[in-house]
Amino acid sequence: MSWLRAIAVSVVLSVCVVTTPASAASQRVVDIPTRDGVALKSFVYTPDAPGRYPAIVFITSWALPNLEYLVQAQQFANAGYVVVSYTPRGFYASGGTIDTAGPKDIGDLTEVINWTLANTPTEPTRIGAAGVSYGAGMALIGAAFDSRIRAVAALSCWTDLTYSLFANQTRHLQSAGLLGLAAELTGKPSPELQQTLSDFFANRNLPGVIAYSQVRSAATYLTSINTNRPAILMANAYGDSFFGPNQLTDFYTRLSGPKRLELRPGDHAIPELTGILGLPNDAWTSMHRWFDQYLRGVDTGIASENPVQLQLRGQSTYESYPSWSAVSTGTARYNLSEVHWWNREGELLTGAQSGWSATVFAGDDTVANGGVVLLTNGAEAITGEPPTAWIPAVDRDNAGVWQSASLASPQRVRGAAHLRLTVTPGSSGQTTVIAYLYDTDWAGTGSLVTHIALTLRDAVAGQARAVDVDFPATAYDVPSGHRLSLVIDTVDPLYADKAPLFSTVKFSSSSSSPSYLTLPLK
Repeated sequence: MSWLRAIAVSVVLSVCVVTTPASAASQRVVDIPTRDGVALKSFVYTPDAPGRYPAIVFITSWALPNLEYLVQAQQFANAGYVVVSYTPRGFYASGGTIDTAGPKDIGDLTEVINWTLANTPTEPTRIGAAGVSYGAGMALIGAAFDSRIRAVAALSCWTDLTYSLFANQTRHLQSAGLLGLAAELTGKPSPELQQTLSDFFANRNLPGVIAYSQVRSAATYLTSINTNRPAILMANAYGDSFFGPNQLTDFYTRLSGPKRLELRPGDHAIPELTGILGLPNDAWTSMHRWFDQYLRGVDTGIASENPVQLQLRGQSTYESYPSWSAVSTGTARYNLSEVHWWNREGELLTGAQSGWSATVFAGDDTVANGGVVLLTNGAEAITGEPPTAWIPAVDRDNAGVWQSASLASPQRVRGAAHLRLTVTPGSSGQTTVIAYLYDTDWAGTGSLVTHIALTLRDAVAGQARAVDVDFPATAYDVPSGHRLSLVIDTVDPLYADKAPLFSTVKFSSSSSSPSYLTLPLK
């Protein structure tokens, strides 16, 4: 989450402090002590009527104080929950240094639960953990280490921090940079975090960066989570530039307890933003229904619904599925053809294509790009309009372009498209390629369906490499009459890795090493 969003939400919620009406629950500010003397700044909400209640522990987002959940915490408390909302160590007025969901943070969550049981009328068998972004990831990890957590609601969460920072061997520059900046502005980064970020940006000691992130990934502790069997709700955005959706679909599939996965258009934490402000919001409605079902014991119907919920991009419509594997019912394969001299682009064809190669000059960007972290895909959540590029303006010197014929019928893309590509780097060896899939109308305007970056760190100059990579999952309908456009270039401002300037990259296809695009379709 960027520091700009953090400031904006903090200002709005500060106003809410003085405008929230009186209710059937009391609020107090407390310092919750931890084993090493760190005090965690917390809000505690307790229903006024006597009795025992289910409890929810809210953990705030990166760079946000515990004001973040003020409105939602009050709503849950009014509905009959004890709610504890705390700022993790290292941020704002909480003590200590930022642990980035490490062992100290997860130990803190257990101690907050201990404090809640000792100081509030909480029913010990009905405890939940929740959060957005940073808090979501910690709630998931915490469920592996504390079996008292019986339900989790994780919005805009990560399950694999290595994938989030370093998917396909490519460093995510803008998202990591914003996290680092926000930590400096609103908290006290630990020496370990500072060293890890320094190594990440300097492109050194990447095994150390990976080791740091694996400790902080729920996927590392999946066996323990499945042993504890909490009920887990996860929700993310297709265009999440911090925590891409594919890590969630894999994690969700391997969960064995009660579970639900919701994906929506937008970027990191944007689909949930209006709910934080108390406005109607699908993600927060699901959270209320989830906790009512699994903590209060109220039959909300959510347990009997199909657990995979996909909001179609550009629409308010949802589709539901019994499993992630059921999202697509078939595939369409488009083979990359030779690049023609007269228009300097190739075709996406259903028939086999081999015996061709095409070389581009690497290291220069084109009009095809993934946009600006948070803003570009975030705008889609509000407007329903995806980022666009005019495909005729893509510089064919610096990118390969392949387009299909006009589609005779809609292509309902559901899930993660796959690219198989044969790449030969020039003199540089290590290189990066970024593939963009567009829905292109009659005028050449391409709406970005999905994109993926891939870095070949161990590539050898002049040696061909066949690479396989999955695009981020999506739910997008390409209308009939439009064309599919695949653009592959070598630079994108979202990423720290790029092909060296003045180098070349060759794309090719042969009978033994074909290049093709596979779409998962409904």
